[in-house]
Amino acid sequence: MNPNLQYALNQTRRQFLTGVSGTLGLAALSSLLNDGSPSLIASEGQAGPTDALRWRSGSDGMHHPAKARRVIYLMQTGAPTHVDLFDYKPNIYRWRGELLPPSVQMGQRLTTMTTNQRQLVLPGIAPFRQWGRSGQWLCDFLPHTGSIADDICVIRSMHTDAINHAPAVTLFLTGAEQPGRPSMGAWLSYGLGSMNRDLPTFVVMTSQDRELSCGQIFYDYYWGSGFLPSSYQGVKLRSNGDPVLYLSNPQGVTPQVRRSQLDDLAELNRMRHQETGDPEIQTRISQYEMAYRMQTSVPELTDFSNEPRRVLEMYGPDVERRGSFAWNCLMARRMAERGVRFVHLMHAGWDQHNNLPTQLAIQCRDTDQPSAALVKDLKQRGMLDDTLVIWGGEFGRTVFVQGDYTQPRFGRDHHGRCFSLWMAGGGIKPGMSYGRTDDFAYNVVENPVSAYDFQATILHLLGIDHTRLTYRFQGRAYRLTDVHGDVVEAVLI
Repeated sequence: MNPNLQYALNQTRRQFLTGVSGTLGLAALSSLLNDGSPSLIASEGQAGPTDALRWRSGSDGMHHPAKARRVIYLMQTGAPTHVDLFDYKPNIYRWRGELLPPSVQMGQRLTTMTTNQRQLVLPGIAPFRQWGRSGQWLCDFLPHTGSIADDICVIRSMHTDAINHAPAVTLFLTGAEQPGRPSMGAWLSYGLGSMNRDLPTFVVMTSQDRELSCGQIFYDYYWGSGFLPSSYQGVKLRSNGDPVLYLSNPQGVTPQVRRSQLDDLAELNRMRHQETGDPEIQTRISQYEMAYRMQTSVPELTDFSNEPRRVLEMYGPDVERRGSFAWNCLMARRMAERGVRFVHLMHAGWDQHNNLPTQLAIQCRDTDQPSAALVKDLKQRGMLDDTLVIWGGEFGRTVFVQGDYTQPRFGRDHHGRCFSLWMAGGGIKPGMSYGRTDDFAYNVVENPVSAYDFQATILHLLGIDHTRLTYRFQGRAYRLTDVHGDVVEAVLI
């Protein structure tokens, strides 16, 4: 039979449509398997990666000189309450129990949980104080964060249109409220490539409070690669059993036998790729090879026996409980040392609709000390200057109470018009706050920052022009920031 006809008959419709982009899989394989290999930046409007740019710290090898080499994103899902933790409003206390003025509420769309109740003002439930030489106002529930007040930049003017958790998290991580687009870590893996051979470029770890008080779900698409080749998706480390499924060899299978199996399997996959041109086959080869190397690197990564006792104590009493937020924070520092580009920690438990008086303090105890310890640890090791640390959620919470604040159980509803997060290291100005809200911590009145501005700023710190990191899909050049976003220059060194 004619070989061209045979090739056509062997192809499925999906293989035909995707085969034309087979070279992307080869480029992905190159970036994953070669130390110091060229990273890939796609110019706007191009079909794929076009500029082969090598990372050179302090050089002009990227779109512009980069300040950060890696990112550690401490995402607090469920929406930490800025009213109680970060956005101090001394004049609000005289409004306690009064109706929120309509001129402040301005017809805001509310969730069904509070639409039909009176919007009674509830000031912060714990005292605020100023911390550090910079005089940052933070709640007493965050004493360890207060101890790094001069190292962080608190952005108090974040805002989003999303009103529910999953769409809001998805917007922050992918640039769209609907699932299906690449996550931030996947974009960075695609744009910058790997800094190590033995660990993934993009790693995810999750945790939640001991009481399991929050029902938020960690969807896999939060760290997915969307329409990018799947080699760029995040690798989730589990808190129980093997950190990665099937990392250990089955009983009776030696490393030598495993190596031989992978070599044979890779040859079969290469033969199949020659027939179909499917780029996912190249991804499969690279992921098998990565898994083989991780059999050695991951056990060493998760072994804390060589950590000094003073370091373990700095992260708090929960640091040796695998799967805790503290354990994950120390793991994040160890991965950063080993060249992981993007470490994404997701912690649930902040969705305090009816347990604010009890659960807020618990959440702060779980996360405050490890978060601050991570910044201190990086700084002591000389790594903070080129590591960007981010702490924050997907939106804030209302200044009006949900429920009856005279009873033991009450809380706050979702609020996207303004909220707070902090950043440290990696080219961020330390010891400052940016943006301002009104006297009710309800609306942004100065220097608003959207999710797209936030994303553009992160990419800028990593040496990337957010308008030029693109990938052509379904006839359009997509980017993380969609068609929006401005770099927040005022928070940069």
